[in-house]
Amino acid sequence: MELPKLNFKETYNFEIKRDKDKFFIYDLVRRSWLLMTPEEWVRQHWVHYFHFEKGRNLSSLILEKKLLLNGTTKRIDLLVTEKTVAKILVECKAPAIKLTENTFEQTARYNSILQAEEIILSNGLQHIFAKFSDKGYEFCPFEF
Repeated sequence: MELPKLNFKETYNFEIKRDKDKFFIYDLVRRSWLLMTPEEWVRQHWVHYFHFEKGRNLSSLILEKKLLLNGTTKRIDLLVTEKTVAKILVECKAPAIKLTENTFEQTARYNSILQAEEIILSNGLQHIFAKFSDKGYEFCPFEF
């Protein structure tokens, strides 16, 4: 399986295994093997980034949390918390998915419930970073 090189400062040591014609990646947070999808490849980069580079405890990372939005159940990709308070919401897309205003608005709708201070929207190649305040979102350059 040829995995795309993503736009991250570090190259992480992932555990990947093959079972018949499918590939799986080990998730440190959920302590289980997950089907390797393009979106999961991006999400696992963010998990490794926050844990190994930013020193976040694995228990502060919440993956695929269910969220009720306008009567519909949604799942967020990654939420970084501090003492159970939402700090950073990360929405992951597959590298082939273009990041647009619509994809950012989806993330902002999720954040209208969570109220995280920061949002990262990423397809692994491009990262959009925004800070949330009472004035709305302020877009900032993302730096590793």
